[in-house]
Amino acid sequence: MTTKSNKTVLSIKDLTVNFDTPTGTVEAVRGVDIHVEAGETVAIVGESGSGKSQAMMAAMGLLASNGRTGGEVLFEGRNILGLPISELNDIRGAKITMIFQEPMTSLDPLYTIGRQLAEPMVVHGGLSWKAARAKALDLLRLVNIPDPERKIKSYPYEMSGGQRQRVMIAMALANDPDVLIADEPTTALDVTTQAQILDLLADLQKRLGMSVIFITHDLGIVRRIADRVYVMKTGEVVESGETDKIFTLPEHPYTKMLLDAEPTGHKKPVPASAPVLLEAQKVNVEFELSSGWLKPAHILRAVDDISFSLRKGQTLGIVGESGSGKSTLGRAVLNLLPASGRVVFQGQQISGKDRASMRGLRKHMQLIFQDPFGSLSPRMTVGQIISEGLLVHEPSLTAKDRDARACQALEEVSLDPATRNRYPHEFSGGQRQRIAIARAMVLKPQLVVLDEPTSALDRTIQKQVVELLRELQRAHGLTYLFISHDLAVVRALSDTVMVMQRGKVVEAGTTDEIFEAPKSGYTKELIAAAMLTQRQMMETA
Repeated sequence: MTTKSNKTVLSIKDLTVNFDTPTGTVEAVRGVDIHVEAGETVAIVGESGSGKSQAMMAAMGLLASNGRTGGEVLFEGRNILGLPISELNDIRGAKITMIFQEPMTSLDPLYTIGRQLAEPMVVHGGLSWKAARAKALDLLRLVNIPDPERKIKSYPYEMSGGQRQRVMIAMALANDPDVLIADEPTTALDVTTQAQILDLLADLQKRLGMSVIFITHDLGIVRRIADRVYVMKTGEVVESGETDKIFTLPEHPYTKMLLDAEPTGHKKPVPASAPVLLEAQKVNVEFELSSGWLKPAHILRAVDDISFSLRKGQTLGIVGESGSGKSTLGRAVLNLLPASGRVVFQGQQISGKDRASMRGLRKHMQLIFQDPFGSLSPRMTVGQIISEGLLVHEPSLTAKDRDARACQALEEVSLDPATRNRYPHEFSGGQRQRIAIARAMVLKPQLVVLDEPTSALDRTIQKQVVELLRELQRAHGLTYLFISHDLAVVRALSDTVMVMQRGKVVEAGTTDEIFEAPKSGYTKELIAAAMLTQRQMMETA
């Protein structure tokens, strides 16, 4: 909790956000009132599609071109809603800054971290590039980035998810803002990195005296950091108040439902006689990282001598902190990046095959990404996105047949086929993840690698997606490689679990063995961190 004053720095009054779409107007935010006092932390919570992020995007003047706003957004008494871009740019990036939910899509892959940190200080702060770079180094130290002298020369893809999020925080703090809007800044992070980021934000807020608006679906985080809470549902605030009151005496049924949501259940194990679909033997992945001019390159072994097998219909859960190598392993077994070792799919060795040789197998091996917004083309409709793979793998189909298959895939993931002519930005995060699942399922694969498919989703939507994945697995006999840092979801979905740290497997076994009797100290730490959040929630019930 923070020390706050009675001075209101940001006041949102009767805010509305509408989007014009080919199928009509979508009301995303309807008459929302929110106020933020100096030095306090306000949390805005709700399911995907509740309007919480769109409300703040509207306040910052960052809506898509088909968005329309109404109402007032008063910053220090001045209405900034609808200001010309030139005037608005004097405020956003300087007085009000925002940390976005998806750092990989917010950071430019073509520029170094140092360039991207320095630019807002040059544009908004009037610093020279030399002075901005020096301050960028200080900011990297402030947010506890290891080896900042080397990291400032790195590109976003060379950093882990937790490190990229720290860079986004550093960027937001570059010009000493009065208000920091944090849009799901810990959603895609493992429990230990999440705790570090929360502690970092709390420390920075105390030192800099700024106000924080924390947008999240994770009520455990809200309980820990927020002074006040606004609960949003279908574009409206349905309940608000002091954090302790919201958690101990919730009044609205929707708030009570959010507090009770948690993925549950236990997967029925596959029979020992089920055929082995995928086998990995001694897989290694190395990256050569630049160490600077005239210095030898640094070799990072991201995946170190890993072996496992997957039977048809089985789910292997892979857990570990950001940077542990779990996503790299998933791509390596799909032959999407160079690796040594041996990978066998359906009895056929695929490791080392070139792109042309892999094409015939791709429809049977699909990948669902952690970041659905970044993996869905903003220039294509949902129908085009889902049916795109059919153009490559089933070219004999007519346009009508492809459209029918896209409609069928949308129905299978519980989305209305009538929405197929809309674009990705017109959907919520949970809906975009269902679209990503539909894009994979339309090809009728046998193996699906799911890379953090629920990490960016609120608990209620997570529960729905878990049930959806279970049903699809039962209906089609799918085999899953499920990569996640969310132990509750992994426990609900997996037959077996593999725990990774720094590229190595530290422990592996059945789901019950890992969760009920972990042997590794690292595994015990992960489970203890996850259980801490659950205990905090239970103590407020």
